[in-house]
Amino acid sequence: MSAGPPQPHLPWLDSQTPLPPVGRAWGVDSDAPGLLAAGSDLGVDRLLEAYSSGIFPWFNPDQPVLWWSPDPRMVLKIEDFRLHRSLRKTLSRYAAHPAFELCFDRDFDQVIEACAQSPREGQKGTWIVPEMVTAYKALHQAGYAHSAETWIDGQLVAGLYFVCIGQAVFGESMFSTLSDGSKMALAALVHVCEKQNIQAIDCQQNTVHLASMGAQEMSRQAFLELMQPALSMTSPDWKNVQIDWDAWRPHPAA
Repeated sequence: MSAGPPQPHLPWLDSQTPLPPVGRAWGVDSDAPGLLAAGSDLGVDRLLEAYSSGIFPWFNPDQPVLWWSPDPRMVLKIEDFRLHRSLRKTLSRYAAHPAFELCFDRDFDQVIEACAQSPREGQKGTWIVPEMVTAYKALHQAGYAHSAETWIDGQLVAGLYFVCIGQAVFGESMFSTLSDGSKMALAALVHVCEKQNIQAIDCQQNTVHLASMGAQEMSRQAFLELMQPALSMTSPDWKNVQIDWDAWRPHPAA
């Protein structure tokens, strides 16, 4: 019986070794397409280096830090976002609720902790291990990780967190305790991106849920060409962005 093709070498990185070029990521015929390197450094500088190069961390509790750059890449172009009729109706209904709020960065720590505890279909655990939570809290304190949040009656009921370098936005994970709660947070993020002329949100990997919202796969090279110019642009002031939901508020009959 054939043992199959040998797996490519996986570099081990110490904190002083830069990440390899993304072209060295394992290919589609490997056991882990997109896998690029392993190591233990999840510091702010390493995360900024990674995201600026189209690389992200993803690993399980019993693994070292694994770095990935898949090809193709799942990306939501803002112009392609699908605000389905059902979600528009949900937003309209909640927008009329005086205690309903969509906002950013009110409680990043609570959002990422809720994402880490949220069960995932088909998964026994979570990839948002304690080391990841600590790392992204530090990235938030440094001004590069943010949260979009859905609040009702003073309670956080849904949200997502993302990385933003310049105007390059990288979606990470979401949670919800009510129907369409995380979709409303995503709609808020898309809304602000549109107002700020941000072109796309990186979604990393293909899922049915993301595809239903308008995300599509593109080649890694096309993704990098889309992302690179945005890295040097001015980031939004996420905590103080203004969200205008008047289009979804019911208007009194004339």
